[in-house]
Amino acid sequence: MYLQHFGLSEAPFALTPNTGFFFALAPHVEALQVLQVALQTGEGFIKVTGEVGTGKTLILRKLLNELPPPFRCAYLPNPCLSPAELRWALALELGLKYSANIDQQQLTCLIQQQLLALAAHGHSVVLVLDEAQALPDESLETLRLFTNLETESRKLLQVVLFGQPELDERLARHELRQLRQRITFSYRLRPLTEAETGAYLEHRLRVAGLDVDAPALFERSAVAAIARASRGIPRLINVLAHKSLMLGFGQGAMRIGRKQAQLAIRDTEDAARSQWPRWLMFVGLMGTAAVFGVLVTLRFAGGLA
Repeated sequence: MYLQHFGLSEAPFALTPNTGFFFALAPHVEALQVLQVALQTGEGFIKVTGEVGTGKTLILRKLLNELPPPFRCAYLPNPCLSPAELRWALALELGLKYSANIDQQQLTCLIQQQLLALAAHGHSVVLVLDEAQALPDESLETLRLFTNLETESRKLLQVVLFGQPELDERLARHELRQLRQRITFSYRLRPLTEAETGAYLEHRLRVAGLDVDAPALFERSAVAAIARASRGIPRLINVLAHKSLMLGFGQGAMRIGRKQAQLAIRDTEDAARSQWPRWLMFVGLMGTAAVFGVLVTLRFAGGLA
């Protein structure tokens, strides 16, 4: 709706993680560095945690895209798996062909043989799990047992767990102490600062096509309001920035100021809000819809030919 108005070629604040928009912010770079070092040193378990929306999946995808050839990745995006389902999923990711009639012990032996064969050909296998806080305890124990498989020099399987802070809480329990002690590298993503929020907004806008010579689209007051209301969470920053651009377009503004940002904040359920009346956002969005309707009418009438 607002792309042409602001000189953009694509939506800058979509919620789908897109590595094309990856920005080298300190917490994300540090997390990637921890992962790369841990994988190179052959550690069995590596953990990255962070609040919802802090960019875990984006970092995961960045890691998968940049793993060098010696590494072979098995990726499980859905962690709600029983131990048996976990073994079947890992076998599938490793390219195993097997009969559905084999039992779990036989399947485990096949997985071990495949890991040994891959290691003999110089491959290091990395199992990456997203939303790992949802793994049942029994499946976490199955993962721990898989990391017992090793040659004299290295692990046959390395496991990277991406999860919400609830994963840390679960691992702190006494019954999971054996797994917790296997995690030698971990990183917890922090929220963005106000300065990082401004740089993040600017970067995504430039990637989306904003002219390099154009002034910053978000005024400092808008950046400050978005940073505060989002609590530095990238997903919320995206939501607020998108709504602010919609409002700016509806009002015919060429830059986004505090007014548009505050109205966007009032319309966002999880944002930390100030005392602006909610009906103002409704009026702003109605204005956007009205402008868009007029433009569509004019175009069909030939007025914009």
